[in-house]
Amino acid sequence: MITLEIRVEISVLHRQGMSIRAIARRLSCSRVTGRRYLRSTEAAANMRYKSRAPRPGKLDPFKVYILERVEAARPDWIPACVLLREIRERGYTGSYSLLTAFLHPMKKTVIEDVVRFETEPGEQMQVDFTIIRQGKNPLMAFVATLGWSRSTFVRFYTCQNSAAWGDGIESALQYFGGTPRQLLFDNAKTIIIERDVYGPGKHRWNPQLIKLAEKYMLSVRVTDHAKLIH
Repeated sequence: MITLEIRVEISVLHRQGMSIRAIARRLSCSRVTGRRYLRSTEAAANMRYKSRAPRPGKLDPFKVYILERVEAARPDWIPACVLLREIRERGYTGSYSLLTAFLHPMKKTVIEDVVRFETEPGEQMQVDFTIIRQGKNPLMAFVATLGWSRSTFVRFYTCQNSAAWGDGIESALQYFGGTPRQLLFDNAKTIIIERDVYGPGKHRWNPQLIKLAEKYMLSVRVTDHAKLIH
């Protein structure tokens, strides 16, 4: 029976690359004894690693919630900064990069108007509202994205009425430090009062939006190929 000290030395020498024959000669023990000990040690280590439960990551408790939020928002996409704010309110203490790495495979490419892919710097800003929370205390996120750089501005509101749209647009322009030539909207009811009232693609727009467009000399359009108004 070999001592604990000999067992440790066998293990150390083996990890250093020494053969069983050389270990047996150096420690004055049989090769059978050394080989048997190493095999039993490896078997015990394998059992220990297999039985060890994987450590839960910081994001794991929130993944179900994130998946539900992403699917509920389809075909729209919720910015990672919005989801980060929500899960931090629920106790998340991990990093922003951990969240974005989890979201990346889920982000589907949205097929949009060809104009999106041809916009030059300062040409277009896309604006939309995303529902964050419904119920007694609703929460909406106004999201503005520059067509060229994809830089994003987000501001939260309790509703998406005309005042919220106007404030969101002006706040985004101030944040980006300039005015694009065009605003691109989704087909929001608050923005379009009546569709095709003047002909196909010629809608009646919200008067407050028209005043805002005139103030900043913006063209406005919707993603359903509606014609521009100036």
